[in-house]
Amino acid sequence: MTEPHRVFVVVDRAYGERLAQLAKIGPVWIVDTPVNRTVAQEIWDTHPNRSYLGGVTTFKFPDGSSSEEILINELDKIDLHHGIYSANPPFRVLDVIGASVTARLKAELREFGFDNFQETPQGFRATRPIPDDPAL
Repeated sequence: MTEPHRVFVVVDRAYGERLAQLAKIGPVWIVDTPVNRTVAQEIWDTHPNRSYLGGVTTFKFPDGSSSEEILINELDKIDLHHGIYSANPPFRVLDVIGASVTARLKAELREFGFDNFQETPQGFRATRPIPDDPAL
């Protein structure tokens, strides 16, 4: 059995150099800070033909936002780009780095079908079952 498609979301504003290793594993969405953007730019320059489905995407966030708020604000976009309407297979695992799973995050993620949550050393992992085919 193959591994389920997963997406990494990094809300650690100082993740920096660790991004290069993470990007080798799967698609990464990362907060756009000077240190994170520098590494992302290096990856884009080295792999100019890599698509968002396997590459690095940076995203802006309002000043003063908590990691929880940043993640919640990006969930729609992440699901749009890696969910059932854009990716085959759609992502089923969301690995979050830089935030702890909270009751609010669980509630928001349940709206996207995530029903299993595990703490990890760097944050948490949310998983969901294989989504139904939208054409049915």
